[in-house]
Amino acid sequence: MSAANGIRLTRRQLLGAGGGLVVAFTIPACGGETKTPATDLASNAWLTIRPDGSATIFATHPEIGQGVKTALPMIVAEELDMPWERVTVEQAPIDESTFGRQVAGGSTSIRNSWEPLRRAGATARALLRQAAAETWSVPVNECVAGNGQVSHQATGQSLGYGELVERASMLKPPPESQIELKARDQYRLLGTRISGVDNRATVTGQPLFGIDQQLPNLRFATYVRAPATGGTVARANIDGVKTLPGVVDAFVLDPVQPPKGLRGGVAILAETTWQALKARRQLEVEWDFAAAATDSWETLRSDGLERAGQSGEVLFDDGNAERALASSAQQISASYVYPFLSHAPLEPQNCTASVEGNTAEIWAPSQTPARGASMAAEVCGLNPDQVVMHQTRIGGGFGRRLYNDYVVEAVAISQRAGVPVKLTWTREDDMANDLYRPGGLHHLKGGLDEKGRLSGWHNHFVTVTSDGEKPSSTAGMRLGTFPQHLVKNYRVEQTLLPSGIPTGAWRAPGSNALAFVSNGFLHELSSAADRDHLEFLLELMGRDRQLSWRRGSGMDTGRAKAVIEAVGKQSNWGRTMPAGQGQGLAFYYSHRGYFAEVAEVTVKDKQVRVDRVFACGDVGPIINRSMAEHQVVGSVSDGLSTMMGLEITFTSGRANETNFDRYPMMRMPSAPPVEVVFLEDNPSPTGLGEPALPPAAPAVVNAIFAASGERLRELPLSKAGWGWMT
Repeated sequence: MSAANGIRLTRRQLLGAGGGLVVAFTIPACGGETKTPATDLASNAWLTIRPDGSATIFATHPEIGQGVKTALPMIVAEELDMPWERVTVEQAPIDESTFGRQVAGGSTSIRNSWEPLRRAGATARALLRQAAAETWSVPVNECVAGNGQVSHQATGQSLGYGELVERASMLKPPPESQIELKARDQYRLLGTRISGVDNRATVTGQPLFGIDQQLPNLRFATYVRAPATGGTVARANIDGVKTLPGVVDAFVLDPVQPPKGLRGGVAILAETTWQALKARRQLEVEWDFAAAATDSWETLRSDGLERAGQSGEVLFDDGNAERALASSAQQISASYVYPFLSHAPLEPQNCTASVEGNTAEIWAPSQTPARGASMAAEVCGLNPDQVVMHQTRIGGGFGRRLYNDYVVEAVAISQRAGVPVKLTWTREDDMANDLYRPGGLHHLKGGLDEKGRLSGWHNHFVTVTSDGEKPSSTAGMRLGTFPQHLVKNYRVEQTLLPSGIPTGAWRAPGSNALAFVSNGFLHELSSAADRDHLEFLLELMGRDRQLSWRRGSGMDTGRAKAVIEAVGKQSNWGRTMPAGQGQGLAFYYSHRGYFAEVAEVTVKDKQVRVDRVFACGDVGPIINRSMAEHQVVGSVSDGLSTMMGLEITFTSGRANETNFDRYPMMRMPSAPPVEVVFLEDNPSPTGLGEPALPPAAPAVVNAIFAASGERLRELPLSKAGWGWMT
């Protein structure tokens, strides 16, 4: 079957099991072909309706706090017309051949699952209507499904779904052309506020998370890696550590190169985690740093600043930026800097693993569980079908748990020790061995014509490289980075600085830093032109049109202008502010989401209080309004926390900030109220885990300029002596 947005679906299989109706299907655009469900249908089907009228719906993507364990089943329940109180949600087994890709990342879970999940619910509803029609010997178009039952208005008859599942399970699914999806005005569940299905279990301390897992005969492990990436063990006092209280084993693991990706180090196993950590304090390791990273952030930063005015490799060259700048009525120049960042999730990396003979069983809070299972198979020398991965709830990830190094370590330790192990990283482990958000520098020039319109843009981008040929992971600039395609004369050059620091995806990769740069410099340009910034942004967007890049996922300028205009009305933009107060506006298009945000601040003596943030977003129809609003508030808070005080610096390749005493998260008294509004005209939803974060910091920085006249171009603001007002 073909679905909207080019998704190709296999024929859904509808099967009867114990008098119940089971619907199994997959999303090949996100994974492989459907396998015929095995005898144990509960492990393969996405939707089961039981004879008692209740339903179980599998949540197939990892739950990382973004709310998909609730939102994805809500889509099925809406089209099925099943009362939410009759629905039980279960985490699906890890089986990508059945369920498609089971990944939490890139704000893709809702977008990729929307159409297939709607059709699954609608298909089950159609079968139940057909079963009722046959039961009553009436035309199916006279049978109406709703609220968990099917009714026939002419005769006044009705049957609950549970009473119809046995007959429905024997029917052939209708052709796709006969599957009726609900119109937006028919939604009863979607768009409402629904409590998360795990909320009660979470607040009552139930063992949902990776760090909660327990097994019989479990041993508790800590793993000590070199303080600089690439370092290896030369020698260690292993024999002495083995004699310490509670220690059951200790040994060195040699590094294994990617794709298995095991860093060399020393494993200590004990009867409790506390005993393992106490023994670790007595561990003495002589490290070989011959191949280790030697980076210093201050050196990278100073080298990058020296590149101002120099040329680099041309990445993008639209029009003639050099000529436009030379002929501009005004030319503005500025340099922007942002640092490396740690993910610092509340739950540190952990994994429970049992490798026994030719099998491995794993319990892990992974954003990419199938990838974790395949890496485990590689490092253990097993076939993929010999590894079972159990998905646990994730206590924060922000991109860090896309990488399964902690899984590889746990299975390697278990295989070597011959016992089940629970590996728990310390906070210091987590921050010293991260795949960091890369730092970068931008040397910008912008031109304004005689009417104050943006006529040219030049960006010399300085970033890091691990191989000398391309930017390190997530350290580059992509085609279509805002404001490309909106400026007629636009040029980006790139200079690469060698670095051994491992980098990776951090919430809203790329956008989280580039939005600060582009929005800050655009505000400099509108201020130089003495123009209202909202009007300046709307003019920049130009006529309504769909920009095209990266396989058609470009920005729609009409939707962009709509959120900018809406947040202006929402915040009463442009009103006169008291002395020491100001408004700031920023817009960004990220992960197919449109967000404009206005911050109102009070400033005094380099202290700032964010009084309010107004956020207007367009990600299509909202699935669960409660969780959608929470995602925006969390994104804004994350962006502001990062803006003020967070950075990871390095000396000789070693992270200097390895706990929250030197990596100060924003505290609750500094967190502003966030007023959230959504525009929902677009028919298909996208994701909300990331796109509200990028505009937050530049909105506040622009507001600080409006309040104080001080232009801030480097993050975190604490480097220039700024702090939160108390």
